[in-house]
Amino acid sequence: MRQASFTWSLRVLALALPALLIALGIQLYRDSLASRHAFGWHFLFSSAWDPVFQHFGAWPFIFGTLFTTAIAILLAAPLGIGVAIFLAELAPAWLRGPLGYLVELLAVVPSVVYGLWGLFVLVPWLQQSAEPWLSAHAGGLELLQGAPYGVGYLAAGLVLAIMILPFVVLLGRDALQAVPRAQREAGYALGATRWELITGILVPAARSGLAAGVLLAIGRALGETMAVAMLIGNNPAASGSLLAPGYSLASVIANEFTEATSPLYISSLTELALVLFALTLIINLVARGLMVRLARGQVQAA
Repeated sequence: MRQASFTWSLRVLALALPALLIALGIQLYRDSLASRHAFGWHFLFSSAWDPVFQHFGAWPFIFGTLFTTAIAILLAAPLGIGVAIFLAELAPAWLRGPLGYLVELLAVVPSVVYGLWGLFVLVPWLQQSAEPWLSAHAGGLELLQGAPYGVGYLAAGLVLAIMILPFVVLLGRDALQAVPRAQREAGYALGATRWELITGILVPAARSGLAAGVLLAIGRALGETMAVAMLIGNNPAASGSLLAPGYSLASVIANEFTEATSPLYISSLTELALVLFALTLIINLVARGLMVRLARGQVQAA
């Protein structure tokens, strides 16, 4: 009797999670009804954001979210995988524990702390040193054109990269350490060097775990709010320059929801939340599909 009650309790709790997810999606869909009726699909591609004249479009925020996430992943993924390999395979025992603990600490630092560090340390450095140097030496590139404001896509992307780095490192390290010892011994028995063992055996064997770390980091970067709001510049315009200020979906919702007075304004912000919800859901589904394919590939290879 007790076992049956326990089993049913766990089933109810497990089913509550997808029910909560569905209820959240339905609520966002219902509350964004006025915005969808007013702007339709044009809302997604319009750059207009004028609360005074009640013109709203999501494109600058979608672009800012994807752009800063791309910057962060391009920086954090290779660095994180490299650190994971070092921690799992190359670091001496006396360094492995403390370094791993410090990486774990980075994962639990509140985002507002990263935002303050970025605002008082990173932004002045970018404004006075890095961005003027980039403009002087590579200002011809569209990606590096613009005034050195300090705040902008580059500052937000750099801080996001630091924030998501622990997820890539920790999941990658665990995946590499989970590779069976027999595979390592087989590699050495065949005469492989340490480099050949890492690149030819361990990394391919742990690729699903490495991919999971990167994809979890993407999910974290997409939804980050406070640090991005403090560093991205909060300018509702899409620009292809790293130095330009921009805006993200999570940031505009956090900054403007308390100021929204009209029903259409509130509905438009809710539709932005629906877009962010859908974007996160799609990326997680794609990530899940990719991991399943990688796992099947490993099974077939074995």
